[in-house]
Amino acid sequence: MNTTILYRPVNQKELDLIEASGWKEFPPRLPEQPIFYPVMNEEYAIQITVQWNVPAYGSGFVTRFFIDSDYVKKFRVENAGGEIHNELWVPSEELEEFNKHIVGSIEVVKSFYQ
Repeated sequence: MNTTILYRPVNQKELDLIEASGWKEFPPRLPEQPIFYPVMNEEYAIQITVQWNVPAYGSGFVTRFFIDSDYVKKFRVENAGGEIHNELWVPSEELEEFNKHIVGSIEVVKSFYQ
């Protein structure tokens, strides 16, 4: 099976929920969050974490995970502005199925604190 590497910036609350899942899944989205958007590269995930999560929550974490490449092709990649700002847009109602296609564990690759 071929896999694709994705990154997801998270706050401490989200990280605690990921840990509670055994590092196997991302928590459900809130009703006002219709899209789950992992990003396509670590540089962008770091930028989001440092610019938004740390100021808003006092800390932020960059997670990395592998997902089945064939499965992930069904979702579109959106660019949020700059050259590195590519996000995979997963409708929130698909997150449970998305989680089933994660290969291995979700891991923290960077941590940032105020």
